[in-house]
Amino acid sequence: MGKLNESIAERAVPMRAFSKSLPTELLRAREAVMRQFRPGLRGIGLTEQQWRILRALAHHGPLEASELAEATCLLAPSISRILPDMEARQLISRRQPNSDLRRSVVSLERKGLRLIAVHAPSVERIYAAITARFGQERLNQLVGLLHDLEDAARLPAPVRAPPGKPRSRSMARRSR
Repeated sequence: MGKLNESIAERAVPMRAFSKSLPTELLRAREAVMRQFRPGLRGIGLTEQQWRILRALAHHGPLEASELAEATCLLAPSISRILPDMEARQLISRRQPNSDLRRSVVSLERKGLRLIAVHAPSVERIYAAITARFGQERLNQLVGLLHDLEDAARLPAPVRAPPGKPRSRSMARRSR
């Protein structure tokens, strides 16, 4: 029944097959990779997002919250919800620059750095296993292609709905 419904929908809607959807394929690949890392993160009491924050701060140094959101691919409201717990655990600290009290600069604390150091060997073993199965050259090529895809997807601006096309009720509500 599922195949029949899919083929009917594919004929009725002029779109590529769901199995060829780039966003879906990227999500599948991400999930396959993240399945390797999640147990270790749980073992040290961190979420994926918290780990990304620690890694970004270790790599870039102190960042404003908006820069941290950009570096970690997290939305600003998510960052706002995650940071208080990390601060309470003394993994990070936040301070407000005197120039603008609405902004905050996030820094990695010693405890956060120690957590990275403890977990790094496990992360590197996972990378080594993935590299052994996939191949170093292919992995390098994939990373390069993903950077190219990111750059290509940024320009030009995203395609918008044609003018005059009615918006959904939820979109109309959000724009009020």
